[in-house]
Amino acid sequence: MVLVGLVALLHVYIMLLEMVWWTSPPGQKAFGLTPDFARETKTLAANQGLYNGFLAAGLIWGLVHPVPEIAWQIQLFFLACVAVAGIFGAATASRKILFIQTLPAVLAIVALVLA
Repeated sequence: MVLVGLVALLHVYIMLLEMVWWTSPPGQKAFGLTPDFARETKTLAANQGLYNGFLAAGLIWGLVHPVPEIAWQIQLFFLACVAVAGIFGAATASRKILFIQTLPAVLAIVALVLA
């Protein structure tokens, strides 16, 4: 549950970076953006952030669901979504996404399956 919670928190942070802080120095630094590019892509980033928020919400839902068997399935589904999104992001945007997003999700999946 701790790893699932950490992946959820990571996605809340990514959501904030993309939806709130995209044009700020922390957002620009996190994604290697110039101020002009950040301003031009702010709407696209907010859309990406919304999807990261949905991933976080799904993981949190899985953590608080009262039926353990259903909670496990919800967590596994959303962790798999995070892992797939990370693989796609690594293939299309930046390889570091593999380590920032996919690796934590895969570790949480392994822990969830072995628990």
